Amino acid sequence: MAAYVIGEIEVTDPATYQEYGKQVLATIQKFGGKFVVRGGKADALEGSAPKRIVVLEFPSMEQAQSWYRSAEYAPLIKLRQKASRGRLIAVEGT
Repeated sequence: MAAYVIGEIEVTDPATYQEYGKQVLATIQKFGGKFVVRGGKADALEGSAPKRIVVLEFPSMEQAQSWYRSAEYAPLIKLRQKASRGRLIAVEGT
């Protein structure tokens, strides 16, 4: 079953976040993942719109978790957290 990593992100340091963005795709692809949404325009239908939404799709929850916990992604977590604040969740989907 596919799994999705959903991020609600507020970028606080655009230059550093851009560096993160240049490096993250290779780590995602290594674990079979891909971007479904990467910061496009958001329209709040209810409540308020977050600053940035990111949605990644992985073949399984195990692969999503393996990506997040990987040695390849670990330094990028620190880079992302330095350049932004927000939250990430992993959820199984259909």
